[in-house]
Parts: sequence; C-alpha cells; structure tokens
Amino acid sequence: MPAIDPQSLTERYIGVWNEPDSEARRKTVHGLWTEDGLHILRPPQAMHDTAVGLGFPTAVLEARGHDELHARVTRAYEEFVAPGTYVFRIQEPPTLLRDVITFRWESFHREEGRATGGGREFLVLDEDGRIRLDYQFVD
Repeated sequence: MPAIDPQSLTERYIGVWNEPDSEARRKTVHGLWTEDGLHILRPPQAMHDTAVGLGFPTAVLEARGHDELHARVTRAYEEFVAPGTYVFRIQEPPTLLRDVITFRWESFHREEGRATGGGREFLVLDEDGRIRLDYQFVD
C-alpha cells in the first residue's frame, strides 16, 4: 500500500459531498473509491427504529460501485448543501491504522452557525489507497 496521508484523503472525501459540479463529483468518486466500492450507511436512530418496527431486520442502506456512489453523494449534496443550508466538515482529525481511516464529520448549519448533526466514518482502503468499504454511522 502506498503511503497514505489520512488528512488529505479525509479532506477529499468531505469535499466530494460539498462539490457543486456534478462532473467534478463523478471524477472524485472514481478517484476515492474502488470500482466496486461499497458505502454502508447506518441511518439515524429514529429511522432505524422505524424500519425495524415495520419488520425489517435492519435499516442499513448501501450504495455499491461508482454509479451508485455518485448518485448517493449527489442526492446528499442536492438535499443538504445545494440549497445553502448545510456544509459538511471534518469534526475530528482522521486516524489511520493499517488500511483503515476513521474520523468524525459534522453537518454545519450555515444560518444557525452551528453543527446540527454528524457522524463517524470508517474507511477501509485497498492496496492502492482507495476506499473499498465506507461505513457511515450517522448520529
């Protein structure tokens, strides 16, 4: 595995969720994730509990591969960032342990001037330093 700068990778990761240009988002997705990269989202507790209450064994959501990852990032951008309401930011510096980077992020409400949400990310990298598995736990 090449030497990984966890801060740089984390900045690129957070940056893609804030990127207004769709083609730049697509290129960044291709650069960050492996071709079959998997984003696994553990939604907020209320959403999880509702799904389990409806009889689903779990409320885990997944996006696999560049097209689904691009769609996932684009949807988050359109819902939270494009209207000018939020920006995603690194809340806690990343930590690298072998092939795993973990960090905390926040959704910062621009008008209120404060973080109103966030979560923890666990990124499992391949031998080239690209994301194979992206576990997202939303607070």
